[in-house]
Amino acid sequence: MAGGKGVAGLPKGLEERRPEIEDALLAVLPAEGAEPAALVAAMRYGVLAGGKRMRPLLFLAGADSAGPERLPADALEAAAALELLHTYSLIHDDLPCMDDDSLRRGRATCHVVFGEATALLAGDALQTLGFELLATRPAGDSRAGRRSDAVARTARAIGVLGMAGGQALDLGATGVEIPAAERRAHLRRIHALKTGRLIRLSLELGALHVGADAERLRGVSRYGDALGLLFQIADDILDVTQTSETLGKTAGKDFAQEKLTYPSVFGLAGAFQERDLALASAREAARDLEGGSGLLAGLALFAAGRDR
Repeated sequence: MAGGKGVAGLPKGLEERRPEIEDALLAVLPAEGAEPAALVAAMRYGVLAGGKRMRPLLFLAGADSAGPERLPADALEAAAALELLHTYSLIHDDLPCMDDDSLRRGRATCHVVFGEATALLAGDALQTLGFELLATRPAGDSRAGRRSDAVARTARAIGVLGMAGGQALDLGATGVEIPAAERRAHLRRIHALKTGRLIRLSLELGALHVGADAERLRGVSRYGDALGLLFQIADDILDVTQTSETLGKTAGKDFAQEKLTYPSVFGLAGAFQERDLALASAREAARDLEGGSGLLAGLALFAAGRDR
């Protein structure tokens, strides 16, 4: 099993399942030393560098809160696919042609260690492996329709109307003077696409694979939208309030690159107010799904209060 430190503040029910996610990642990644050696090493380096494993854990949270069925054991590999997709996005995001960053999860970024070409291929390979897993897990003919739905939802979430589109909008807004009347709406759209779509998707896929009905899925999606916004506002705040050592990535980079962020648009005090509004929305959506306090409410509190 891959090791890793615990995540302070993460609800106990999810923190206890992180080792299962690590085991699933080791099971689905190409074995150490497999060919092509440099590509496999870069894939493993990107994925096994650590991290909160938030997206696969959100998959489990969506399943726990939304459906009448139990997840089959091999659904953990579908959950792990979301970490592969997330890591692909981080590897590409760090490339010189994107955000040009040299630090991720407390160590040198993939392209710094393996070169740009291999890092680019590692991201591509992780994305395609993620789709392979979503198309085949959980196994069984009776689950084929759900797998097809999962693949289609994932393609939308990371494509032009999701993560890739959000990254394009982010790049297009960097260092550009956007009219004041448009800044807030543009910022919200960037965050909804670049970060929020994959967070919402992770919850939706867990709910989908335990047989959640359409109404329940809509509730999960609503919660996922609120949680995604909350995560990104918190990230924006951490970029200007924490050190690189604490974050494990370069602090202050958004400000230096003149990116649209909540502190740059609302001011730091205003960003905290927006975070609190997003927290209230996430907790309200959580109550609709699970009643009073529960796993989803705990996740919202974690997202708002984390320090990295």
